[in-house]
Amino acid sequence: METRLKRLEAVQDVVLEISRISTTCNDISEFLSSVHQTISRIMYAANFFVAIYDEEQHRLRFAYGVDEADTLPDPTESFVLESAEKSPTAWVIQNRQPLFMTAADDERRGLQNPVWGGGQRAEYWMGHPLLDQQRGVFGAMVIQIYDSDHSYSQEDQHLFGLIAGHVSTALQSMMSVDRLEQAVQQRTVMLEHQVEERRKAEALQRALYQIAELSVFASAEDRKFSRLHKIIAELMQVPNFMVAVYHEDAQEFSIEYFVDEIDKDMTGSRFPLGAGLTSFVVRQKQAQLIDRFRMDSLIKQGEIHVLGNLSTYSWIGAPLYADDRLYGVIIIQSYQPTLVYTVADLELIAFVANHVAAAFARIRADEDVRNAKKELEEKNNSLNEALETLKAAQAELIGQEKLASLGGLVAGVAHEINTPLGICVTATSHIVEELSLVKKELADGTLSKADLSAFFDMLDQALRITTTNIQRGAELVKSFKQVAVDQSSESIRDFDLKSYLEEVLFSLKPKLKAKKFDVILECPPAIAMKTYPGAISQIITNLITNSLLHGFEGMEKGTIQILLNRDPQQEDAIVMTYIDDGKGMSSRELEKLFEPFYTTKRGQGGSGLGAHIIYNLVTGSLAGQIKVSSEPGRGLQYQIRFPRIKVAQKSVI
Repeated sequence: METRLKRLEAVQDVVLEISRISTTCNDISEFLSSVHQTISRIMYAANFFVAIYDEEQHRLRFAYGVDEADTLPDPTESFVLESAEKSPTAWVIQNRQPLFMTAADDERRGLQNPVWGGGQRAEYWMGHPLLDQQRGVFGAMVIQIYDSDHSYSQEDQHLFGLIAGHVSTALQSMMSVDRLEQAVQQRTVMLEHQVEERRKAEALQRALYQIAELSVFASAEDRKFSRLHKIIAELMQVPNFMVAVYHEDAQEFSIEYFVDEIDKDMTGSRFPLGAGLTSFVVRQKQAQLIDRFRMDSLIKQGEIHVLGNLSTYSWIGAPLYADDRLYGVIIIQSYQPTLVYTVADLELIAFVANHVAAAFARIRADEDVRNAKKELEEKNNSLNEALETLKAAQAELIGQEKLASLGGLVAGVAHEINTPLGICVTATSHIVEELSLVKKELADGTLSKADLSAFFDMLDQALRITTTNIQRGAELVKSFKQVAVDQSSESIRDFDLKSYLEEVLFSLKPKLKAKKFDVILECPPAIAMKTYPGAISQIITNLITNSLLHGFEGMEKGTIQILLNRDPQQEDAIVMTYIDDGKGMSSRELEKLFEPFYTTKRGQGGSGLGAHIIYNLVTGSLAGQIKVSSEPGRGLQYQIRFPRIKVAQKSVI
């Protein structure tokens, strides 16, 4: 117990010593050397090293190390961190976990992985990651033993991890101080340079801001060239200054502003785009600095022809280009050998020219916008009239399409009613004939009991046939009446979903009777609805009509499935899935499916409004969503979601 207590006191002293060293030592290598000596007081540490890892560069350097068997790299050199499969130090860093190995463990890893390890194998190897406050790794601390006379216990491993944590904190602080000092030095030098540059640039910045401001506030009536001249004069000597505006239609320049020490005022005069210095600048499409030597050279080469004053010592011309359109030029020049313009002056005038060109472009754009706005207003009025006409026509066509659908329903129901009514007429006629014969036999006294009984049997059978067919016709009329009323009105009412859909499908039987197409309806009973039944009827009618007209074209048989249920993801909502196994649609056709007047049956009975009406009824009247999917030869599938109860509002259609 006493030995245990003494060791704990030694560990406490080591921790305190490391903390003290970190506050008094500024050199990392010296600090790590002191840490090494301190650790040696509580455990065997003849072989010890600390590796620092740069995560951004993915490089490693051995900041400090002592080893009895291997030669450690130079502390100033760094190298790419190896894979965790090759090096135990890399394993500790990349896995951010401590690692303890005996020689047997190390040998076993080497057998499993031939590239594992390097250097002499240690009897005991213990490494711990160095972690920062964010648990990011920035290195590893390692201690090892090459002989079997020493070993590390579980307590040694725990203590080494504890010391590694304190070393991590101290190293992080020291490295931060080093980085901070370097950054401060670099920043100080940079700031001194910036301050000097700023002093030189303050006047330039003020002038450039004023120039930029002028370009914003310039107008066709006041282009502010005089003010521009004064601003530039605050930065450089400009005793001779000219601004000329280019007229594209006449291929010539007009001088809008002119100040010159020698020539008289030429404001308002014009000169053509020719072969002079101004035209040379325009052809080059960038500002030009021309001295006497270059001017003579250009004249000799035939690049320019100077007709005016040749006493210029230094000349700068800048074209006013914006969006590759020429608006004019700015010219400054010096007649004095003591005033020679520099590249910095050229850059300033080029900057000024850019802003002046932008101002010209803005003024021109404003004029174009005003003219275009006037023209657009006129066209807009015409388009509005055309749009209103188109909307009216579209509404009329949609109404006609709905009436046509209703008309087709009427024709089908009328044809279907003819059969039971015909049977009733036949049965009634037979009753009348038989009754006439019975009356005659009764009057003649030849009516037997057997004849009367046979008459009653015939009468009973005929009446049953008549009653059955009258009921069938009544059901057809009732179904048609409700569906027709719903489709022709836009009112909300209460109804049972399954019963109503059965009525709609019953009214559509005439469409399906002559064809071998099956319609399968799956809908749970007792789903009470309060919405627009006419919208649902119209949707079902249009879906089935589209399948018959388009989906089953050229097919002898097919199946339509209409599946309805409550939406499991949205309370009080209905999901309807409509599926046919027809010929399907291509992705290009599917993209245009809901567009008005799009049809693949133009001139063959297709109006192109069926699917468009479906979309508007789902998203408008039913306040729902609709999705469609299809592939050629794989049929068509609609998925429609809509609320069970709809707040009353005017339908979109």
